[in-house]
Amino acid sequence: MEADQKRASFSLGPWKRLVPVVKRQHRVFLLAVAVNIALAVTDFYMPLLQSEAVDAFILAGTLEGLGLYALKYAVVAAISLILLRLYFKFCMEIEMKDGRDLKEACFVNLQRLSIDYYNVTSAGHSLSRVMSDTDRIASQIAWNLPEIVWELAYVLGVFGVMASISLPLAMTLIVLTPPVAFLTVFFQRKLIELNRQVRAQHSKITAGYNEGIMGAKTSKTMALEDRLSGEFMETTARAARAGIAHGRMRAIYVPLVVLCGMLAASATLLRGGRMVLGGELTLGVLSAFMTYALGLFDIFRMMARRISLVISLQANVERVADLIDRQPTVRDSAEVEAKYGDCFEPKRENWEDMRGEVDFDDVSFTYPDGGEEVLSHFSLHVPAGATVAIVGETGAGKSTLVNLVCRFFEPTGGRVLIDGRDARERSQLWLHSHIGYVLQSPHLFSGTIRENIRYGRPEATDEEIEEAARAVRADRVAAKLEKGYETDVGECGDRLSTGEKQLISFARAILAKPKIFVLDEATSSVDTQTERLIQHATQTLMRGTTSFVIAHRLSTIREADTILVIDHGKIVEQGTHESLLAKKGVYYALYTTQLRGQEKA
Repeated sequence: MEADQKRASFSLGPWKRLVPVVKRQHRVFLLAVAVNIALAVTDFYMPLLQSEAVDAFILAGTLEGLGLYALKYAVVAAISLILLRLYFKFCMEIEMKDGRDLKEACFVNLQRLSIDYYNVTSAGHSLSRVMSDTDRIASQIAWNLPEIVWELAYVLGVFGVMASISLPLAMTLIVLTPPVAFLTVFFQRKLIELNRQVRAQHSKITAGYNEGIMGAKTSKTMALEDRLSGEFMETTARAARAGIAHGRMRAIYVPLVVLCGMLAASATLLRGGRMVLGGELTLGVLSAFMTYALGLFDIFRMMARRISLVISLQANVERVADLIDRQPTVRDSAEVEAKYGDCFEPKRENWEDMRGEVDFDDVSFTYPDGGEEVLSHFSLHVPAGATVAIVGETGAGKSTLVNLVCRFFEPTGGRVLIDGRDARERSQLWLHSHIGYVLQSPHLFSGTIRENIRYGRPEATDEEIEEAARAVRADRVAAKLEKGYETDVGECGDRLSTGEKQLISFARAILAKPKIFVLDEATSSVDTQTERLIQHATQTLMRGTTSFVIAHRLSTIREADTILVIDHGKIVEQGTHESLLAKKGVYYALYTTQLRGQEKA
């Protein structure tokens, strides 16, 4: 947010960046504006009818022609009602569809962004942008902007009519414009800055809700309710203070504009009364002028409010535009996209088969947020079908190599080759479609067990899904549930245990028939018996598949072709199980320590 505070007070730049999204409804928006301008015409025509009634009937003391006048008035009123109905219809359509389009644009770009974005951005922050900010922008575009157009059209029309009737009296009201413009310019910067603070605190509230719900079990088991409630109350208090400060500023701005209107109306009445007494103006015309003056009083008040809302919306627009425009740090080149397509429009007909051979060619790597170099001029050849195990203490950096193989990050030096070609010469989707990844903390999508397994290969048949489940004993999870494979797993799979979710994620990965298989401490959440069943199944089904295994239990990787030992982000040892034990180095210490722990257990 500090960066946001340093931006210009108001800029059309972020608004322009949203134009490609909201312009899909430009025809409906133009219709709404046109209808609103027509409404403005009927609105400033009404006082002229009123003036006619005063001069033709009240002052003349006759009812002759009243029927025709009443018909004329009724027709104008009916037209106004029809236009108003159309206006509400168009604005509602704009709000719903612009909100939909903005949310879709945000979500689509979230799918494009690289892993590092999610490493540093909270879910609550992204949710606030996708839900709250887009709704507010859509509402303001649909209702506020057409209203501002109506108000401008009304003001210009009224000034035009008044100038044609009596220019001296019209000038009394026109002097109102410069003070209002000055007040708007003076207050707009502060309003934007205060609203940025409000939106920042609302993002923290959303994040707090998200963490409170997702971590409910942890907070209850650790008796953290009081502490978390206190922290949340402090966050909401800061949000309230920011909101009050913003409200106070608007409470100064809007009344000052209202004061200008009151002064102008009073001046109009004073000067117009003298002109009527001097015979320069009829009472009917003064009546119309006062109606216009009071109308302008309300219009300027509403315009002040609407302009302050648009100004305050700048922070929301900046946040959504930043999300929509944010570029992934890992991107395919234009030449690669032209041949292989992107993640939404793949050109699968140009995709080559994968053997699964992986080479690290003089690779160096430092994470995007800087710091110490993790890999330095590292080279490794992994033949197709080989198994590479990666071990080390918690936090040693075991996931770095896997992230580079999966192209979640790009090497800062050297190349990662897949089947002898730089991974950057083919699309990310091509690579990812050939990778099976089972995480330590499995993630399931809302839906049934069958649907979650099917994510591995959408075109798979029910028989293939059940075969993959049997291979890793995930069929046991379905068998003990009342609806079997049609059982809903709940949000993020919260109706299942961690081990059950892990088995389903294994079945999903195996169903994809990957050429490169990644196991990120994937058996750490299952019991020993289930782990043995999974090991047997994966050894059978992964034969001929290049595998990268991040292991916590060293007993599970003794058969690996190569074991890499990571310490403080560096590869300190490399070799087979037997050769590393013979060195009696870091791996030997890890292995013997773990073995002694198992014996004591």
